[in-house]
Amino acid sequence: MPAAPGGPRLLLRRLREAMAEPVSAQARLDRIVVLIAANVIAEVCSVYVLRDDNTLELFATEGLNREAVHITRLRADEGLVGLIANQAEPLSLSDAQSHPNFSYRPETGEEIYHAFLGVPLLRAGNTLGVLVVQNKTYRVYSDEEIEALQTTAMVLAEMIASGELQALAPGAGSAARRPVSQRGVPLADGIGLGHVVLHEPRIVVKRLIAESVEPEVVRLEEAIEDVRSAIDELVERGDGIGSNESREVLETVRMFAHDKGWLRRMREAVQSGLTAEAAVERVQSDNRARMMRQSDPYLRDRLHDLDDLANRLLRRLIGHEAGGGTGALPENAILVARSMGPAALLDYDRANLRGVVLEEGGPTSHIAIVARALGIPAVGEIANATALCDSGDAIIVDGGAGEIQVRPSPEIESAYAEQARLRARRQEQYRALRDVPATTRDKVRIGLHLNAGLLIDLSHLAETGAEGIGLFRTELQFMVAQRMPSAAEQQTLYEAVFAATGDLPVTIRTLDIGGDKILPYMPSLEEENPALGWRAIRIGLDRPALLRVQLRALLKAAGGRAIKIMFPMVATVEEFTRARGIVEREKAHLRRHGYPLPTDCKLGAMVEVPSLLFQIDEIAREADFLSVGSNDLMQFLFAVDRENRRVADRFDPLCGAAMRAFRLIADRAEAMGCPVTVCGEIGGRPLEAMALIGLGFRNFSMSPASIGPVKAMVLSIEAEEVRALIEAELAKATDGASLRPALTAFAKAKGVPI
Repeated sequence: MPAAPGGPRLLLRRLREAMAEPVSAQARLDRIVVLIAANVIAEVCSVYVLRDDNTLELFATEGLNREAVHITRLRADEGLVGLIANQAEPLSLSDAQSHPNFSYRPETGEEIYHAFLGVPLLRAGNTLGVLVVQNKTYRVYSDEEIEALQTTAMVLAEMIASGELQALAPGAGSAARRPVSQRGVPLADGIGLGHVVLHEPRIVVKRLIAESVEPEVVRLEEAIEDVRSAIDELVERGDGIGSNESREVLETVRMFAHDKGWLRRMREAVQSGLTAEAAVERVQSDNRARMMRQSDPYLRDRLHDLDDLANRLLRRLIGHEAGGGTGALPENAILVARSMGPAALLDYDRANLRGVVLEEGGPTSHIAIVARALGIPAVGEIANATALCDSGDAIIVDGGAGEIQVRPSPEIESAYAEQARLRARRQEQYRALRDVPATTRDKVRIGLHLNAGLLIDLSHLAETGAEGIGLFRTELQFMVAQRMPSAAEQQTLYEAVFAATGDLPVTIRTLDIGGDKILPYMPSLEEENPALGWRAIRIGLDRPALLRVQLRALLKAAGGRAIKIMFPMVATVEEFTRARGIVEREKAHLRRHGYPLPTDCKLGAMVEVPSLLFQIDEIAREADFLSVGSNDLMQFLFAVDRENRRVADRFDPLCGAAMRAFRLIADRAEAMGCPVTVCGEIGGRPLEAMALIGLGFRNFSMSPASIGPVKAMVLSIEAEEVRALIEAELAKATDGASLRPALTAFAKAKGVPI
């Protein structure tokens, strides 16, 4: 049976009039279902809304028993309505009663209807409810009718998301407004309570229904052409999109921009009576709903490419500039982003920043390093984070557990607020230990130093009572800059570092780029396995001018004081001696030109490549000091990519194999008289640090937040007792089992805070 004359355009005009009427939300919804039923020539039109408790409630109907409204509820997986809600796709049946999912509620009176057409109410890919039409006859709904219903569903979804229907049933909301709990990966410890600020705010389409179709078609075509041209230009120049993504990604985005099916669906949506921007929003919401439910991770990843294209089109149509605003933030702001670089985070006013939530970014990503340095709780790998919440939504970030709570219930908010208060009291206790030397109960002195990479980190020296900087990452200055820092700019930074640290020791690591640390102004090198590729000291030795400029800036900045310089990713003793030779040549150059030299210049190597374990005596003899980069050492030792969630937890740094590797380093460094520090993540965790003390390590470098907990642990142990425990457990751990259970039990029995 054909649709009524005028089709979706007439229906949308009538819906616009109904939306403008000064009536209650229920009266407006009742009027809307009557209009839809008349347009599609259906005997039944019903709207089901997804409630906070994950049930679908009948909110309005034309044709079914009106007394069932706000009474009938279906489980989210119940019947045909539940099937549509779960699959987020339309369902058209000439005989619904023959479908295996068919079920009905007697109170609605729908058992006499056969033909069935239902479409999901989608917003940003999230299902908010279901719109259904039904007929007694065995009829087939036309493509035009399905299109009309989908277009109408978009208008209803916006009505639901606005909260207009909230008052119609106590506790009833929608998928857009209900509480959401998501688990990702911890990036930076801490608990932040606040409200969502989108780093790149989602463009809100306010004008949904077109006054006239023809001008909207022209607007859409012009926007498509402009976006295509911009992407073609990016591909030709080889530029990255947003964050220096590879040419392969650019080509993928261009492929989508020229995809005929994607463009056809947007044109059809405009022809149905939507504005150009509403058509883009509707088609992308459908795409998002389908791709979010894909099991293939590659297909799910392509969702980001389509989102990027849709946002480009929307910005072009509405006139917004790309990117999010930075600078001032409202009080208690939680930034939510698909991804973000360290420079973008540093652009924000940190006084009001309480947390960061990312769809991308792992624990060792650059943004995680900066968040930890700033003491901002952060969680990464939250799927679909930017579509889960709107600006202003209440949100809680638990950086320790890697969880977020969006629109939390009062009970959950109260529980987290109490946790935040407990953490604050604990931090006060740690601050009380600031000036207490980190000495074990049997008088073993432990040196606690800070990891840093930005000038802002150095303020934590006084706050924590740290004994110096055990690792200053120089690459962060390069990563947040828009161009290669000059020798003078580098020297200015290093002078500021020395001025801020005073007489405290500072260990500066030379540039550690490559792998996942790509500088935006340097061409990226495509490698099969970047972690094992051209990076760190390998780049410095192959491009000695880059290393020489940095070393000259360091030596000039340290004139008249002591300095420690450390080389990363050293795999052989020969690499270290070559780097040392460059330092000696730079010192000779400065001496010839009358520059003051450092009073003492010690050179060290990072032990993070397993090959050094088999040259440990030789490297300890050549280097003035060693520093264990436990993050990379564990990654390479176990052949496990620490960014890969499938395998990252397959090993425990407290297992027998890892402990023996650490013991080898500590024992041989001591025998050779070479000082050694642990500067990787495990040194900042109390239980792991306790184990390392038992193995003989006496110096650690860590994030500012770790100083207090580790010092509290140090003050409560006897090093000799821990050493005896470790030796006994290692003797038993012949199968490589973890020492964690034994160490945890020991700490509990001895009252050691871990």
